Amino acid sequence: MPRPHGGKLVNRLTKASKIEKVKTEALEIPKVSVSHELRLDFENIAFGLYSPLKGPLTETEFDSVVSKGRLSNDIPWSIPILLDVTEDEASKFNVGDSIAIESNGELFAVVEVDDKYGWDKEFYSINIYKTIDSEHPGVAKTNRMNPVLVGGSMEIFNEHPGKFPKYRLKPEETRFLFKEKGWRTVAGFQTRNAPHMGHEYVQKTALSFVDGLFINPLIGKKKAGDFTDIAIIESYQALIDNYFLKNAATLVTLEMEMRYAGPKEAIHHAIVRKNYGNSHFIVGRDHAGVGSYYGPFEAQEIFEDYPDLGIAPIFFRNFFHCNKCGGPQNDKVCPHGDEDRENFKGRIMRKLLAEGKNPDPTQMRPEVTETILRHEKPFVE
Repeated sequence: MPRPHGGKLVNRLTKASKIEKVKTEALEIPKVSVSHELRLDFENIAFGLYSPLKGPLTETEFDSVVSKGRLSNDIPWSIPILLDVTEDEASKFNVGDSIAIESNGELFAVVEVDDKYGWDKEFYSINIYKTIDSEHPGVAKTNRMNPVLVGGSMEIFNEHPGKFPKYRLKPEETRFLFKEKGWRTVAGFQTRNAPHMGHEYVQKTALSFVDGLFINPLIGKKKAGDFTDIAIIESYQALIDNYFLKNAATLVTLEMEMRYAGPKEAIHHAIVRKNYGNSHFIVGRDHAGVGSYYGPFEAQEIFEDYPDLGIAPIFFRNFFHCNKCGGPQNDKVCPHGDEDRENFKGRIMRKLLAEGKNPDPTQMRPEVTETILRHEKPFVE
């Protein structure tokens, strides 16, 4: 099992004995409101998922991550975690002060302010998303963000229960779970979709040379047309229950917003899985991509820039159903031509499911299909 990113698992949760004291103090200091998605990012810092971060980035760390894809101490880090505030909010506190953070009217964290600074949104978007096109969802969000950034260390005194508490584990818990299962090597699988046969093929191929599979669907804000969180959870549970050995796979949710940052987000996803305790991370075609902003294999090629990442990527390029082989295959092992190959087309499967129809069983397991179709609205609107 790899060491946490940066060498130590961060824990920024307030000790139980101090929660009431910190809550009381938070009522007396300036307050900043944040979205639920940013609350999740802050909790991921507190849980250690974003180790070695201890809070939103200071200006020095921001500049380093945006321009180099690394923290100022050269530790790989590709996605900035930011606290953006209005100029009016920024005027109410100084460097060295503490501020309370609330979401939906609920106080949950305190940040010790180390830095306040402005930022160039175009420079940020070009370096993180490789575009300034406002049609890109990440760029659009960046353009809506506030003009002042706040950096510092933070602690969470009011932990959100999560959308699916049963499936939401912290890194210290998953690391303990892997030890209990006897898994020395674990392959992490990121997904924002219900599973089709291609996904199952990739997962089981990875399982052939690691001890366990860590299925880690992203739960959080997604774009229209993506599967809903509950459809993803239940369909994966159906797949695990019916098609995996009992001790082969585990399902844990990751509550985090998709950024659709392609290559940079692939590195971020790998770091998070490393902190969970994964030794390997599966990276497929167009990982974390959207539209045509990234090449189909850019999210794999970027790993060449991070030989010190500390988690081994497993690359899958093209996989498909081969009629002649009689099942899922990939282009490294299947000798047959395009006339025998049927690609796994998620868009077509989603269209059929949206019409209440079953995809071909060579494309999606019947148990998965049945689980999805039990939901009146299995897609984000």
